[in-house]
Amino acid sequence: MVKLMRAVVARKYGSPAGLSVEDIPVPRPGAGQVLIRMGAAALNPADLRSLSGVLKESAALTVPHVPGSDFAGTVAEIGAGVTRFAVGDEVFGVGLPRAAAAMAAMLSSPPSLTTGAMAEYAVFEAVTPALAHRPPGLAREHAATLPIPGLTALALVRAGRVTPGQRVLVIGAAGGVGGATVPLLTAAQLHVIATALPEDEDYVRGLGAAEVIDYRTLDTVTETLRRYPHGVDAVVNLALPGSALVAVGEAIKPGGRLLNAAFPSPDPADFERTDITVERVLSHASPGDLDHLAAQAMTGVLPSTISRVFALEQAPRAYAELVETHVRGKLLVTATIDEIQSPRTRR
Repeated sequence: MVKLMRAVVARKYGSPAGLSVEDIPVPRPGAGQVLIRMGAAALNPADLRSLSGVLKESAALTVPHVPGSDFAGTVAEIGAGVTRFAVGDEVFGVGLPRAAAAMAAMLSSPPSLTTGAMAEYAVFEAVTPALAHRPPGLAREHAATLPIPGLTALALVRAGRVTPGQRVLVIGAAGGVGGATVPLLTAAQLHVIATALPEDEDYVRGLGAAEVIDYRTLDTVTETLRRYPHGVDAVVNLALPGSALVAVGEAIKPGGRLLNAAFPSPDPADFERTDITVERVLSHASPGDLDHLAAQAMTGVLPSTISRVFALEQAPRAYAELVETHVRGKLLVTATIDEIQSPRTRR
């Protein structure tokens, strides 16, 4: 008999319109792996980047493909040799598709791979620092939103080499990664200027932004230089793609830094200025990072940024909204343990 579960499935490359929710076999953990019963999974743009096919030359997906990377759940089964986790442990973390092993190696060492978090069950590697125990005081839903945004924010703060009192312009502050980046920059005693729509101003100020620029009605560079004629110390980009970011370099003072966490990254050679540093920053999990993020969440430094919650059966619609609408904070797919059915069987 084959045990079945409900999962979000893509049968070919394409848009979220091609996603469906189907019964597929429950994956089994091998040596060094754990099977997690999903409690919550957060949506990330990277999930759709893999699905679109833009990465297929370097990370070709196998079908059926189950998306989803950030999660929180309960250990349901452990593979041979696993001592770090036990059945019943509450955990959270992030994993990338097995086809993306090269990218997963940049995320953490050992790499964190998964069969896909948008399912009732998923297999993850047990030894990676991209998985951690969820503290009892941290809600499952909140924990599921922390990994990629939080790890990216930590990498940006570390790469910025900033000191208290410096001014940082954050582009795309109201998005998922902004929900962790603005609070961590503020906690580092930086003066954050955030770009956001008027309807998101209260939200980003609640995250810690000292100033807000309405990017829809104002030119971000012009307005930044109006407020700070000599420029800001750093720009953190979470939204503008590729060459669109080049003009933003004019808002940075000599010796400043432009840190880019958006895709695709611009070519540093495209920048006419040689007196600023342009750096691509990727999510990275070092030992203890997820524990640190959990602690920051429990003390209120990293607030919950969940804007909408969907059931698993609604996940394809949630992914469509991620692409087609303006999303503040994080979208979450969730189910309590009671709502998850026991694995079905097929003879």
